[in-house]
Amino acid sequence: MDSKATGKVIGHPLVRAVTLTGSTEAGMQVAQQAAALLKKSVLELGGSDAYLVLEDADLEFAAETCVQSRLINNGQSCIAAKRFILLDGIADEFTQLFKEKMATRITGDPLDNDTQLGPMARKDLRDELHHEVQKNIQAGARCILGGAIPDLPGNHAFYTPTILTDIKKGMPAYEDETFGPVASMIKVASIEEAVFVANDTRFGLGAAVFSRDLEVAERLAKEELQAGACFVNSFVKSDPRLPFGGIKGSGYGRELGLVGMHEFVNIKTVYRA
Repeated sequence: MDSKATGKVIGHPLVRAVTLTGSTEAGMQVAQQAAALLKKSVLELGGSDAYLVLEDADLEFAAETCVQSRLINNGQSCIAAKRFILLDGIADEFTQLFKEKMATRITGDPLDNDTQLGPMARKDLRDELHHEVQKNIQAGARCILGGAIPDLPGNHAFYTPTILTDIKKGMPAYEDETFGPVASMIKVASIEEAVFVANDTRFGLGAAVFSRDLEVAERLAKEELQAGACFVNSFVKSDPRLPFGGIKGSGYGRELGLVGMHEFVNIKTVYRA
């Protein structure tokens, strides 16, 4: 649906509230149109989810879980892991484990039961992703896996599982939402720096912490990380029993759970004397 048609739907008198799952840019347009008509809106938008891997984490488990999260829906998910923030002491070992697991993922026809990574939604999106990868490399990032359009049969938008390291502030992989099977590795010297980098983004949808010290991990998730959904030793996911949504450029309001139900009901006061 184009923006003009969307505006007509939002403006219809029978429509009393609006919800959108989409890009930050689309959300801003929908929010403006709804606000102009005093209609409630809930926006679930993009994300650049940060996964913090602390020095006491189970690295084998963390690497497997992080690869799984990065490749959800072939990397095209707002809640897929995007940025992996690694403490210096384990960064190299984790990156090697992550690389080994990414490299073994079987790319191919999504109708084939052996396939673990299918094509992206459209070729223009794949080409845009590849251009983004090249921009990061030109800015100083290193590509240690993938970074190419594979020569596979069929007219599909495949992209190789890709890992970028040496990611710094100002690079697209640091600043933007990387929508596809591309992982960004960021080394940090302390937990405090890890939290700063995780929060140093215009997005705030999801985040995760991997650590054997559950007290520390839960404190970071509850008190430090700026996101609508924070997970400990697991990848970010939605559950119909729990409220889901983001902050900052990832939107506002909540879907799912009792909180999600309350977003679109009238909290009515009835008084009887």
